[in-house]
Amino acid sequence: MARASGCSVATVSRVLGGTRPVGPEIALRVKEAAERLGYRPNQVARALRSRSTGTIGLVLPQITNPFFPSLVREVEHALHAEGRALLLADCNDDPTTEAARITALLDRQVDALLVIPVDEKHSRDAVTTAAARVPMVLLDRGCGTGVADLVATDNASGMALVLEHLAATGRRRVCFVGASRCDTAAVERLAAYEAGVASLDPEAPGRVELGDFSLEWGRAAVDRILPFRPDAVVCANDLIAVGALQRLRQLGVDVPGEIAVTGFDDIPMAGLADPALTTVRQPVRELAAEAAQLLGSRLAGQTDGPRRSVRLAPELVVRASSAPRAPSAQDAGSTPTPEEDQ
Repeated sequence: MARASGCSVATVSRVLGGTRPVGPEIALRVKEAAERLGYRPNQVARALRSRSTGTIGLVLPQITNPFFPSLVREVEHALHAEGRALLLADCNDDPTTEAARITALLDRQVDALLVIPVDEKHSRDAVTTAAARVPMVLLDRGCGTGVADLVATDNASGMALVLEHLAATGRRRVCFVGASRCDTAAVERLAAYEAGVASLDPEAPGRVELGDFSLEWGRAAVDRILPFRPDAVVCANDLIAVGALQRLRQLGVDVPGEIAVTGFDDIPMAGLADPALTTVRQPVRELAAEAAQLLGSRLAGQTDGPRRSVRLAPELVVRASSAPRAPSAQDAGSTPTPEEDQ
């Protein structure tokens, strides 16, 4: 390599290892020589010298949830841009498996961890122990104050956007279908619904059905909420909402004429549902970029500062599933404010 580039061995080492700056012309000569010779650095040897593997571990709850692959893709892109590789582990929504996956990634000498906790309480011990060993960022979900840096969407803001939209389109008798789990996304969305919906209907905070984040639960929940005679169903994620749409259509219920349906996340199937689903779009690319930046700061030695909690603003995407309903006799004298489909 040194002979092909016309540089010393030490200079070639500096360029390929990135250990010290060299002039741009010299760097270009070395890189062109490496390309001609098909040279690829030995990452294992480099890791032994630097005590850094250049890898980040990511533990997520359930890869079959369509929201997570989109987030993983953006995380991988953000880390790759910084010269880091991603090791992925799925824990199937089980805190015990999650703890084992975290330990396995630490045993592989990852430089840092990204974790989307399964459960705010039951994930805490494993997360706290790991955060004491390597830099860690919690992504999308939290695990208690001060455990690790957190990057997540502002779930309360997203739910407020939904409720404001439903009020503007004339909906008053609202139900919530969510997940009974103890992850912070489920908890925060339910809490925001209960806090905000009372202005539409004082009885609405009690019209809540909880199961899990699945299509199957969305379908099953419809049979439980129809006795409430709702004119809107607020769902804690898009999988629940699409399942609800399927069951309502099967029962011959007009959506959005009789009942509006909203989701949360804006997964790809939201725009393909029939009717297309109004939902809250999480800023996935920004979440990934912020998490990668935080990890980079910690890996660069900025470890003494307080744990950071970053909340990013979501966006309401209005589609056909929540179009304004036709005025009824009880609405006489008031005119709903329409909102455009996006």
